[in-house]
Amino acid sequence: MKRLLLFFLLSAALLASSGSNVSASDKDASPKYVFLFIGDGMGMTHVCATESYLAYKDGCGSRLTMSGFPYFGFCTTFSADADVTDSSAAGTAIACGEKTNNGYVGVDPEGKPLESMAYVFKDRGYQIALLSNVPVNHATPASFYARNRSRSDYYDIASQISQTGFDFFAGSGILDVRGRKKDKEPMDEYLTDKGYPVCYGVEEFDAKADAADRIVFCQASSREDGTGNYVSDGKKVKDITLAEMLQLGLDFVDTDEPFFFMCEGGNIDWDSHANKLMPMVADVMEFDKAISVAFEFYKEHPDETLIVVTADHETGGLTLGSRRHHIDWATLEGQWEQSGFRNVLSEEDNAALNDRCSVSWSTGGHTGTYVPVFSVGVNAERFSGRMDNTELKSKIINP
Repeated sequence: MKRLLLFFLLSAALLASSGSNVSASDKDASPKYVFLFIGDGMGMTHVCATESYLAYKDGCGSRLTMSGFPYFGFCTTFSADADVTDSSAAGTAIACGEKTNNGYVGVDPEGKPLESMAYVFKDRGYQIALLSNVPVNHATPASFYARNRSRSDYYDIASQISQTGFDFFAGSGILDVRGRKKDKEPMDEYLTDKGYPVCYGVEEFDAKADAADRIVFCQASSREDGTGNYVSDGKKVKDITLAEMLQLGLDFVDTDEPFFFMCEGGNIDWDSHANKLMPMVADVMEFDKAISVAFEFYKEHPDETLIVVTADHETGGLTLGSRRHHIDWATLEGQWEQSGFRNVLSEEDNAALNDRCSVSWSTGGHTGTYVPVFSVGVNAERFSGRMDNTELKSKIINP
């Protein structure tokens, strides 16, 4: 009887072990398609403010796509040399899994090169796409492909695009396209000569994409006007949205093959530096529309796709309800519409508007608060709870 009982116990244990192994294998499978979204400067209050505005417009219960994802966590952001990070150190921590000093891109505090998750995925045969609605050689996208002790060395950072072997780059344009002193070979010509044709606007993209193995997309307006730095004056009519930019990337790559997309909503940070609430809300909504494009892709490939949404840091120290319990969205929206959806208010007038509408900002810079992490898809449960930004790389790349 004891032997029979032992047999049944061992059999049950083996079956449980076998079932557990199958489950773990399914649970820990590597996603074929990976989307990482970074809302630059997007703290939790930025998300709350945007959903408060949506509730004002559409009624209670309105929410962003990202906040509807099943897993939620929060992330620490400090850098190697400061309690409050900048975008390059935070971008490097996310991309490379190691802390570095403020101002450094893709290198450790001693200046030694680090490997970003984009290179890891490239070595595994994934197609790589890096997108932003700010310049393609700005801090966050640069953290995924470049190495430099100075985030402001824009010309050198852009030149490193040609060495990556990555497939698709997109941004508002290229900062310092002829170098700081405007005495160097135009970067768009340099990259084109190196096998990365640069196109301005959708028409040029459509004309060049079929014949290109790799490509760099810039907004049409940046050919004539250059691209701005920390200036967010509203969407230019001939420029496309971040969601449309992401769709260009999906159209360019082979979606039958694995890919990794990093997509940054950079204007959220720029609006927040200026403490402009309605422009920030508009840019969070634009960022979320890009997430919606990825989510539609996920729904077609739910067992193969991972989407992670986070931020590099919070900007502005945003608070809702500075004096009263009611946010005056009608006044805020009215001013935004009357301005033609552009940032036209002076610093003093903007501060007065915020105060009148019960919104406050504690700084024009970054803060050291937690940032949100939303996730859905393969291994998404890894991104719940508290984590540091250096953990994101391993959680994303490890099977």
